Amino acid sequence: MIGNNNNNFFNSQKPKSFPLTLALVAIIFFFILNFTHTQPTIPILGFHGIIDSKNTTLQSYQGEMDYPKQDLEKLLEYFILHDYWFLTSQDLYDYFLKKSQHIPDDHRNKTPVMISFDDGYKTVYTILLPILSKLEKKYGIKVKVVLFINPGTLAKSNSRDVTHLGCRELREGLRRGFYDIQSHGLNHKDLTKLPRYQLVNEILQARIELRKCTQDLDPEQKVASHLAYPYGAYNKQVERYVSKYYLSSYLYNNEILNYGCLKNFYKIPRLMMNRKKTTNALIEVGKGWYPLNNNEKC
Repeated sequence: MIGNNNNNFFNSQKPKSFPLTLALVAIIFFFILNFTHTQPTIPILGFHGIIDSKNTTLQSYQGEMDYPKQDLEKLLEYFILHDYWFLTSQDLYDYFLKKSQHIPDDHRNKTPVMISFDDGYKTVYTILLPILSKLEKKYGIKVKVVLFINPGTLAKSNSRDVTHLGCRELREGLRRGFYDIQSHGLNHKDLTKLPRYQLVNEILQARIELRKCTQDLDPEQKVASHLAYPYGAYNKQVERYVSKYYLSSYLYNNEILNYGCLKNFYKIPRLMMNRKKTTNALIEVGKGWYPLNNNEKC
């Protein structure tokens, strides 16, 4: 009788909610495993030039940094169809970094992404602008892209330069609302290798020239308020002087922005884009499935 009583005692103490407890543990474990994907992240895609793969054999093409036109259009169309918010540099600064403004109601449930292009290649006008116009006509959505421009390499009026944009082409994209024009230094020099007076000239003159080109189209002087370091190179001296003339600055370090952790607005990470990265891979990045580095976790 005593043995039976003990068995009854132990049976009576078994938790009836044991399956529920297991489920809760599983949920917690899943959350921990996937914590890096629930961080407040924004992918900032850093492109350069664009190539039309129908007119060029990519296998023999040496410009690895140029991205295929057809893949880029497919990617942008995916972002439109899935209700992404195409951030400008000022959007990122105001709504996510400084948090000085509340996110507008019509953007609150959108997934943010930033599309940037460095160096001011002509194809941003000859290939990208027609794509943006086509998508706007098709979907009624204006895709905004951030251009980090070196005004010292802008093609002059009547120039035979077929590789870089001119001021007129920059102005057209800005006037039509597709371009967010920001600085990449005056002549794309490694700022860490310059003496102080040249460093100041590179960053200050770049802002002056870009605002001169766009002044009547930019009454709030948002042009050249932000900078991307040429080659992604910076040090304490560069950061100190850039912070005197710009609100923020961007790296090129193949890392994703975790804006919940970022304390230094002069070290905004960007992802490095090239033609080896497929559209499907970039779509996964846009969904947030990109591993965070340890220094981005907080």
